[in-house]
Amino acid sequence: MKKTWWKEAVVYQVYWRSFYDTDGDGYGDLQGVIEKLDYIKNLGVDVIWLNPCYESPDKDNGYDISDYYGVMEKAGTIDTWETLLKEVHSRGMKLIMDLVVNHTSELHPWFIESRSSRDNPKRDWYIWKDPVDGKEPNNWRSYFTPSVWEYDEVTKQYYMHSFAIEQPDLNWENAEVREEIYKMMKFWLDKGIDGFRMDVINLLAKIKGFPNAENPSDISYLGNNPGIHDYLQEMNEKVLRHYDIFTVGEIPFVTPKDGLLYVGENRHELHTLFHFQVADDMPSWDIKRYKQIQKTWYEGMWGKGWNSQFLNNHDHTRQVTRYGNDKQYRVESAKLLGTMVHTLPGMPYIFQGEEIGMTGVRFPSIDDYHDIAMKNKYREEVQKGRDPQAVFESLLPLSRDNSRTPVQWDDTENAGFTSGTPWIKVNPNYKEINVEAALKDPNSVYYYYKKLIALRKKNPVMIYGDYHDISEGHEYIYAYTRRLNQDTLLIVLNHSDEENTFEIPESFKQQKGELLLCNYEECEELSTSLILRPHEARIYSFV
Repeated sequence: MKKTWWKEAVVYQVYWRSFYDTDGDGYGDLQGVIEKLDYIKNLGVDVIWLNPCYESPDKDNGYDISDYYGVMEKAGTIDTWETLLKEVHSRGMKLIMDLVVNHTSELHPWFIESRSSRDNPKRDWYIWKDPVDGKEPNNWRSYFTPSVWEYDEVTKQYYMHSFAIEQPDLNWENAEVREEIYKMMKFWLDKGIDGFRMDVINLLAKIKGFPNAENPSDISYLGNNPGIHDYLQEMNEKVLRHYDIFTVGEIPFVTPKDGLLYVGENRHELHTLFHFQVADDMPSWDIKRYKQIQKTWYEGMWGKGWNSQFLNNHDHTRQVTRYGNDKQYRVESAKLLGTMVHTLPGMPYIFQGEEIGMTGVRFPSIDDYHDIAMKNKYREEVQKGRDPQAVFESLLPLSRDNSRTPVQWDDTENAGFTSGTPWIKVNPNYKEINVEAALKDPNSVYYYYKKLIALRKKNPVMIYGDYHDISEGHEYIYAYTRRLNQDTLLIVLNHSDEENTFEIPESFKQQKGELLLCNYEECEELSTSLILRPHEARIYSFV
């Protein structure tokens, strides 16, 4: 297997607006990231993924870009950004930026021109269609609204938006659009960034003819359409291959077979991807399904392309709340989930606050939430006549704001995040769960993550070793091996609120195993029958 620096990396995601605020306006900022770089570095991570800080009216938290070359005032200035890049590099870490090129803001100069008249030179930079029978051109649904189409009164046509009305989709069939995007990518790469996380990159190509969907609610027709690989291979040829960088594509609606088309090492497109068979398609913990997902992706990708491992990010509820136990066993559960993500095949991602076991949140009212997807869905369902409280309750578990509350730095007002009024409320449990407390406790989630990352750096088997599930059919235990040459790791996880027993396979009974890491203070050495406490995780080494 080809070895590369990025396969060996651990990525830390910084959602800057909720990270650390230095000017008291209630929003985190780039200066706040700079001031906390030593905290991130101390964890042992290699790469920081920075969510969009480009110029934006901020309808979708920066994913509606009005100027690809500027920095939004809430985040800081281009000079602050330059300082951030320099400081990241001076600590031996790398920085990747979000690349958002499926759509822009409606306030981007390109779209302002495009919508000004039907014969404007930039009209074809976006997707415009005539009404059909006086209505939308087809029945497609967007991520955030009941239709992907918005009518423009001035030019009497509809424009397409896969997300919010304020986020019109670019027309990637237009070569001028593609060249303008490549120019922008080179601008940031020439400044010295180390790669891109590519937002919904598989949505760029649209189905020819825009036919009605059989089932409009299943919006998978928005992605993976003919032409997408031509665009990405062109992007690679004209831009990406000329830099020593790392690319990760956000690619919903894919199976391992599809995924390999994006990241196969012989394909010359992207390095790795996020698939969403867990985060989008597994609402709560389902061990049977999770094992199957890991198995199929391993078998489909191993030796041919690289995968990513994550359970939460800025779009998905915090992992200990969604997939673990954030009450009685919060610490053990957070450590177990971290163990799993860092020992499975692929690149581990840490979402800010995950390393201290931050939890999801439950605010009392829809008015406390900012998530545009949640608020639009709430309005849509209530307009259908559904009970508002029932709608609210149904949307709480997967609201994106579960993961967007400010990082809890200490137990002072607003969790030490800001001296002003935070843009979104702080999770009320910040008095107990915060960085200051974690750094004082040698058995905290933070120090466990630090050990996990150090272990991965020291043991190539965690990166390049093959994978084999040895717990198929077990209702609560997930146990698997990683093997590379003479090195073998045995990972045993009890994903349960109850004690469970696991009989180790015969092949291990004659070997001497060393306990490398355990998420309880005291753990037993290897025996033929392992009695595991609730949410207990162990890593054994065999040489």
